[in-house]
Amino acid sequence: MPTPEENAKILAAAKADPDAQPLTKKQLAAMVPLKSVRGRPKSGNRKLLVSVRYSPEVIAYFRSTGGGWQGRMDGVLRAYVSKQALRRTRKAT
Repeated sequence: MPTPEENAKILAAAKADPDAQPLTKKQLAAMVPLKSVRGRPKSGNRKLLVSVRYSPEVIAYFRSTGGGWQGRMDGVLRAYVSKQALRRTRKAT
């Protein structure tokens, strides 16, 4: 740790450098931990992480469609679920 005299010299040098001004109390108070602003924003449409086994042909096909293949696979499954839900609704009436 610097002595009070060394600290005063460091502070004076920092104040003299226009590109290295010490932070004001207001700036320090406005700081938030980096952990709270990192990463992707939370989605309103959360998805569940599960482990599923698919046939190699299915995975090969979706992977061959390029980046985002998992999302496209999810879209196909969601469309299937919607179609089945409509069928069930029609059978119930």
